[in-house]
Amino acid sequence: MKSLLFSRFLLLLPWVLIVIIVLDIDSSRAPLPALAPRGGGGGGGSGSGGARPAAGRAAAPRRPEAALPTIYAITPTYSRPVQKAELTRLANTFRQVARLHWILVEDAAARSDLVSRFVAGAGLPCTHLHVPTPRRYKRPGLPRATEQRNAGLAWLRQRHQHLPPPQPGVLFFADDDNTYSLELFQEMRTTRKVSVWPVGLVGGRRYERPVVENGKVVGWYTGWRADRPFAIDMAGFAVSLQVILSHPKAVFKRRGSQPGMQESDFLKQITTVEELEPKANNCTKVLVWHTRTEKVNLANEPKYHLDTVSIEV
Repeated sequence: MKSLLFSRFLLLLPWVLIVIIVLDIDSSRAPLPALAPRGGGGGGGSGSGGARPAAGRAAAPRRPEAALPTIYAITPTYSRPVQKAELTRLANTFRQVARLHWILVEDAAARSDLVSRFVAGAGLPCTHLHVPTPRRYKRPGLPRATEQRNAGLAWLRQRHQHLPPPQPGVLFFADDDNTYSLELFQEMRTTRKVSVWPVGLVGGRRYERPVVENGKVVGWYTGWRADRPFAIDMAGFAVSLQVILSHPKAVFKRRGSQPGMQESDFLKQITTVEELEPKANNCTKVLVWHTRTEKVNLANEPKYHLDTVSIEV
């Protein structure tokens, strides 16, 4: 019996050895796992130097900064004790925004040393202009910063006058006494013509906003002159650069313009209410606040909530 088992074992042994050798050869031919690329570059493949996405998951596309539309921010400013403090706050915000060009316009006959030094150290792409407001327009109750905003518009048009078709860009009017969420710049950057959004702490209310139905602006939630064609604050809209260039005569007017009506007078020259593009979640999210250096006025805030939605301010 033992001899029979031993003879069978001897017959099977060569076949077992052959199977082991074949398996060992196949395993040695299997490809080794790819090593992660080292920093510093070279090599083929994508050339990105970063890790590849896991199987089954698409990599999130990243838009190159150079392809982003430029945001042009026109800021009128004038000499006062809080001027540098407010410009500093604004610059700290702008430094966190990609492809932003600051057009800072002083209400003065010449550039002041204070603002010139500030611009030099701000670390921002900035154009420093100056134009004085005529004395006759400095009376209480008259529109302010008209000449400064128009100077910013003139510079922007002159800059692109003899250039090839401009890269996509967006213009907005950034007063130096406002506070801006960084999310606002993401919202406005996709402006096709004129975009709008709510503004907090303005008009004697906690906020004002365009009223939106089915993605279209149909009215205004405001505490003052709701009959205005565009019952909106200067901080509540942005305009495509192409629209600015295609309407070279659109400016802020002195003659015939009443206080609080400059936004309407300007927007009437370039768009209609039906063309407005609601941003900030259909104008239900506050991303900019009119934070002046004075006590907030809520005299027109209704005792009971009248709006159709509840907005955190």
